[in-house]
Amino acid sequence: MEDYSTVKAFASDTFTEKKSEFIGYIAPVTTNEEAVSFIEKIRSEHRKATHNVYAYILREGNTSRYSDDGEPQGTAGVPVLDVLKKEGLTDVCCVVTRYFGGILLGGGGLVRAYSHSAKIAVDAAEKMIMCAAYPVKITVDYDLYGKISYVLPEFEVKITDTDFGTDVTVSLLVKKAFAEKLKLKLTDITNGRLNFVQGEEIFGNFA
Repeated sequence: MEDYSTVKAFASDTFTEKKSEFIGYIAPVTTNEEAVSFIEKIRSEHRKATHNVYAYILREGNTSRYSDDGEPQGTAGVPVLDVLKKEGLTDVCCVVTRYFGGILLGGGGLVRAYSHSAKIAVDAAEKMIMCAAYPVKITVDYDLYGKISYVLPEFEVKITDTDFGTDVTVSLLVKKAFAEKLKLKLTDITNGRLNFVQGEEIFGNFA
């Protein structure tokens, strides 16, 4: 299970080049079916558009696909796909809708326009850095809370909740590589006076 980057939610942005309007859309997807569904959704919203170019990359099956949707070969889908790759994204689908403005852009102009459209869509989205991790709950007495709070940042954990009840319970995500080291460190500094409950391995957002 390797770490990967994706986007948190749907995002879009638009710009105009020589009277042609380009609208870039991006969304998280995890399967081929989800990608196709997103592409069809954008197409249905822009039936009068000249082109609905797309590219997507999936972890599932290490899949990547693209379409020029009628633009000259290599001037649309590939530039969009290249942007996703350069941004290091996976489990994403990007669709660029074009409304032709009557002025030809030429091959180089099309490549630049579709690349820019994909880039502004990516920039409009909130990125997530997904890492193999464990959900952990640590319960300690109040007199030890300060000690563990001081140590936690050393292990790049992401605290998701802190419950101040009879004892203090800290819920967090810890990267797989640091989980055992964290447990040993906390056991050491508390002299074993803690309850450390580790859940099943998941992917967590550490952006």
